[in-house]
Amino acid sequence: MDNADPQKKKPDAAAQRRERAAEKLRENLMRRKQQSRARRKGAADETDGLPASRQKDEG
Repeated sequence: MDNADPQKKKPDAAAQRRERAAEKLRENLMRRKQQSRARRKGAADETDGLPASRQKDEG
C-alpha cells in the first residue's frame, strides 16, 4: 500500500536538507567575499575606541 512512500521520502528529505545547507553555505560564502571586496576598496575602518585610549594618544 503506502508503505513504500515513507521509505522514499526519507532519502528525498535528507537530500533536500543537504541541498538547502549547501545553498546557505554558498550564500554565506558569497556574502563574505562581497564584504571582503568592499573592505579592500574602501579606506580602512577607523574604530572609535575608548575615550581613555584617545587621551593617551593626544597627550
